[in-house]
Amino acid sequence: MLVGLISDTHGLMRAEALAALHGVELILHAGDVGGLSVLRELETIAPVHAVYGNVDDPLFGLPQRLALTLGGLKVHVSHGHELGSPTPAKLARAYAADIIVFGHTHKPVIQTVGTALVINPGAAGPRRFSLQPSIALLTVEKGHPTASLRQLG
Repeated sequence: MLVGLISDTHGLMRAEALAALHGVELILHAGDVGGLSVLRELETIAPVHAVYGNVDDPLFGLPQRLALTLGGLKVHVSHGHELGSPTPAKLARAYAADIIVFGHTHKPVIQTVGTALVINPGAAGPRRFSLQPSIALLTVEKGHPTASLRQLG
């Protein structure tokens, strides 16, 4: 299974992000969506599950957290702001999951902490903090997850 991971779009859906996500079976958005139009655009590619980020309007009705099972693996998705300054170690301590997806920091990271694969796809929206916009791709095959980052133009 190929899953697209995206976060911190802040209302901007880049054409490069849509192209990088082409062919995925599912998209997980880790918050700071910035507008429902972003989710509608992503839904043209694959089904989307999104969580609330600290700058999202509560009226969007997005959940604070998601717990999913993909390929037999437990997946946790949250924005990360609920932990203050999220780090892979803090997230792994807070959530019992095989795969943890978060955003908030805008800094892309793929790190194994204990038995958990922790992924921040980076920020796909407006460029901030001198960081290159990015998304991530998650592959779950035979109960084993791998992830890679994709920088956007």
